[in-house]
Amino acid sequence: MTATPAPRTADETGPGDGLVRIGAIVFIAGALATLITVAPLFLGTDPFPPIAYGVCMLMGLGFAIAGAGVLRSIGAQRRLARAAGGGS
Repeated sequence: MTATPAPRTADETGPGDGLVRIGAIVFIAGALATLITVAPLFLGTDPFPPIAYGVCMLMGLGFAIAGAGVLRSIGAQRRLARAAGGGS
């Protein structure tokens, strides 16, 4: 019989959780920048300078950071399962 690792509680953080949180914050900042940057196009005012559109790239960067955190968490769980004797 193989041992199953105990599930984590809400208070525990695993590998990759910090990256997911940071990625979410960066994504939200990029999403807000996108909304602010697109607003003048609908309001008929002068558009923001090109650097403002570069800040919108934070949305994609945040998504990539969060994805890296998820992959790190998956890797840690697979290693834990292998160490418990669940892998081949």
